[in-house]
Amino acid sequence: MAVQRDHPYGQFNFLVEIDGIEAAGFSEVSGLDGEVDVIEYRTGNSVSTPMKVPGLVRYGDVTLTRGVIGSLELWNWFEQVVNGDENSHRTMVILLLDEEREPVLRWELRNARPVRHVSGALDALGRAVAVEELVLAHEGLRIE
Repeated sequence: MAVQRDHPYGQFNFLVEIDGIEAAGFSEVSGLDGEVDVIEYRTGNSVSTPMKVPGLVRYGDVTLTRGVIGSLELWNWFEQVVNGDENSHRTMVILLLDEEREPVLRWELRNARPVRHVSGALDALGRAVAVEELVLAHEGLRIE
């Protein structure tokens, strides 16, 4: 799906799809990262520099932020995890869109589950919208 071009795409056109959950648009998605642990290995008769071999792969938690819209679907999903529901994992897809709102890049999170829900601060003198955050742990990231 990746569509290459000479100038970068804007970061502001994207969609979030969560398997089985009707979630409204999100204002921010962060934490799309992964890293590989490095294991140093050296035999007794090798030179002083150890070999570096790949170890465990780790993926960062992904944070979704959106304005409070009165829907409880994200909270209910979080409660499924709190209550130990073994079927609480979901596939989540983030689509980067071009100027015509066509998908050009796709991130897929495998077995995503909420691990934190934050209801934003409320401030009687504030001028911002009320927001909620959902932090997701997942078991794999694929980019297409």
